Amino acid sequence: MKGSSEESIESVRPSNLQAFANISTLHGMSHIFAYGHMTFRRFLWTISFLGSLSLLMLVCMDRVSYYLEYPHVTKLDEVAATNLTFPAITFCNLNEFRFSKITKNDLYHVGELLALLNNNHQIANPHLAEAEVLTVLKEKANFQNFNKTFNMLEFVQRTSHDIEEMLLDCKYRGKDCGPENFTVPERSTLPCAPIFVVCWGTA
Repeated sequence: MKGSSEESIESVRPSNLQAFANISTLHGMSHIFAYGHMTFRRFLWTISFLGSLSLLMLVCMDRVSYYLEYPHVTKLDEVAATNLTFPAITFCNLNEFRFSKITKNDLYHVGELLALLNNNHQIANPHLAEAEVLTVLKEKANFQNFNKTFNMLEFVQRTSHDIEEMLLDCKYRGKDCGPENFTVPERSTLPCAPIFVVCWGTA
């Protein structure tokens, strides 16, 4: 008698899924996993829930697929102008200073800044330098009997790249142009230094 009563209690006890569905905030779950036998109302809720979930997954997959295509829009506006201003040109070179133009005096003052020397004025990482470069570097790093005056502006202007060597060909509005048509602004006005900025000017 006792065993039969326990079995009847177990039969009416809700399953873990039913208990979870009734406390879940997900809309429709409590109607789908309601207590009792399957009814037409539960069937409609199940169809609606699965249909909504399928539509959500379809939209998500479509948006993810669209994102992975990396779409972009390019807009071009054509404007007619009778006179064009020659643009300012900026060259940002990773090799900011020419090693061939660096003197022993330059190396003494800015060698650590250029990562050529350490804080003891000794060659930094000599095993990484090429043989011919290391030979020149050792000769310049022999700091004896040299001029110790140094001007940073003069150093930048002397060791930075030259327009005569960089400009291979230049045409503007159908006419030839050359280094004489370019002027270099003051270094203090540059957005990053040392840098080479050239602007159109008169010969």
